[in-house]
Amino acid sequence: MAGFRFEAVDSAGHLHRGVMEADTPRQVRARLREQGLIAAQVDSLSEAATADKGGLRLRRGLSTAQLSLLTRQFATLLGAGLPIEQSLDALIEQAETQYVRQVLAGVRSEVLAGQSLARAMEKYPAVFPDIYRTLVHSGEQSGRLSDVLLRLAEYTEARHALKQKVGLAFVYPAIVTVVAVSVVLGLLTYVVPQVVSVFQNTHQALPWLTRALIATSDFLRSTGLLWLAGMAIGAWLARRALRQPVLRLRFDRWLLRLPLIGTLTRAVNTARLASTLAILVGSGVPLLTALKAGAGVVANLPMRAALEDAARMVREGGTLSRALARSKLFPPMMVHLIASGEASGKLEHMLERAAVQQTQELDTRVAVLTSLLEPALILLMGGVVLVIVLAILLPIFEMNQLLH
Repeated sequence: MAGFRFEAVDSAGHLHRGVMEADTPRQVRARLREQGLIAAQVDSLSEAATADKGGLRLRRGLSTAQLSLLTRQFATLLGAGLPIEQSLDALIEQAETQYVRQVLAGVRSEVLAGQSLARAMEKYPAVFPDIYRTLVHSGEQSGRLSDVLLRLAEYTEARHALKQKVGLAFVYPAIVTVVAVSVVLGLLTYVVPQVVSVFQNTHQALPWLTRALIATSDFLRSTGLLWLAGMAIGAWLARRALRQPVLRLRFDRWLLRLPLIGTLTRAVNTARLASTLAILVGSGVPLLTALKAGAGVVANLPMRAALEDAARMVREGGTLSRALARSKLFPPMMVHLIASGEASGKLEHMLERAAVQQTQELDTRVAVLTSLLEPALILLMGGVVLVIVLAILLPIFEMNQLLH
């Protein structure tokens, strides 16, 4: 049987969408008529997946939390002794969204047609990324699919936790920055003009700081909208420019040279790479295949190119540790751990240790960076507000001196 996605209308004119398994679209339409529905559209799930690759619906994929939960449920069902087809049936029944049911039904129809699970998942690359399919294929080849899926669920959860940890660490500095900029702009464009207008009416010679504040306020009030439009257009142009490989490579190389941001960028990509290689090699994936899949999780282009060069050196007979050390983009601690694993024949364990060590180092660097950013932003905001207050108070002090 194959899976079909249908849209049908009942006697009241209500639209119904769903997934049904049948041999042909005609059989789907016949079943719908038996249920009192008139089929408006019937599409094969495999054809729909191919057609929607360039569209929005199936390209959106699943969130990391959804994919992790689905993987853990799948592993539990397989560990309980259920075959793949029945496990997919159970997952389809308990899926919370129609989108997930469509994806799982499409995978099940491909499996029933004789495809392997990994090959069936290739129909939905936005849902199941390369590393996911590589591990599933490894589990099928080794006969330990349930164990591999459990490790994959843990890996997905760890990736999600790492992403959240890094993102949440910068939430507070981002909020402080937005509030600070909003307060300063509000003072310059609304408060300062009303207060300073009193001094201008007195025809008093104003201090240079007050005159500079008035000029800044007038400039922002007259050109503020132009600046906002310019920043929006600049952000859009920068985003389009970074899609060019040459410009993106130069930008990423420049990021790595920055004092704090470069260190953080290197730490994030290294932690991703170490954890990915650990689960791939630990699941029985060949090292060259693991390096190819690991390159997909490295977002920085110079580091990705260095990893691809390392894969070529390994293919030619070199060791992974020497290949990684050659670029000098990866931390020495990680390189030494990999070298120890290659020498002792325990590369899997050393990669896991490297993953833990790199994750801990990333946590430390993020904590240090945020601990420096928070007081720096507060001091910067306080300094700007102090300048504004002084610019307003200086004419008042001068007027008091004249009166005395």
